[in-house]
Amino acid sequence: MPDIRGKVALITGASSGIGLATAEALVAAGAKVALVARSTEKLQAAAERLGPDAVALAADLTGPGASEMVLEQVEKTLGPVDILMANAGIYLAGDLVEADPQDIDKVLATNVVAVFQMVRAVLPGMIERGGGDILVTSSVAGHQAIPWEPVYSASKHAVQSFVHGLRQQVGPQDVRVLAIAPGVVLNDLWGISDPEEIDRKAAEGLGLRSEDVADAALFMLTRPRNVTIRDLVILPRAQQI
Repeated sequence: MPDIRGKVALITGASSGIGLATAEALVAAGAKVALVARSTEKLQAAAERLGPDAVALAADLTGPGASEMVLEQVEKTLGPVDILMANAGIYLAGDLVEADPQDIDKVLATNVVAVFQMVRAVLPGMIERGGGDILVTSSVAGHQAIPWEPVYSASKHAVQSFVHGLRQQVGPQDVRVLAIAPGVVLNDLWGISDPEEIDRKAAEGLGLRSEDVADAALFMLTRPRNVTIRDLVILPRAQQI
């Protein structure tokens, strides 16, 4: 397995769930990690628990110039970014006719535009240095339209198209562009935080733990440089869609 010790990773949506679990996995593997999210208190607590190889940076990536500001601060603190995990996202379910237009805008701004902007910010440095890894958190909803979450599905379909097109643009510069697409994950995004409920549903195959997705993400990021795992769909055993 290629060594990622000393590499600098920037993870968005890192205060909880998949982002935090992946930060834990990367720090354990020897990487330095910048945790980015909106929640200042949760973010600081996570960084303190992870130790000196983790730093916290509170930011709303949907704001103008936010991606460039975040990248500048990370590079000042940890150095050039080798790995970006564009993981921040919000969920919206329900019938479209009942959706608040502002909520629709927030989903697209967070799940789509902010991802594009953060990737755009890190790419020039990766290309100049001769390579890097960009891992985007997609969803099974990016592979098939799910009727009870059409807006969320559309946002993840956009991510999938972006990953596939960008990979072909920057692959020759040794920048790998990867997407991980989980099904139901037992974390805050799904409104689940009780440890006993997580244990029960995981045992019944009704959901993934955030750590399950983090393990898969670490696997993707530690393949030899000649290997790109373009898409990895990871589902709980009992999920049928």
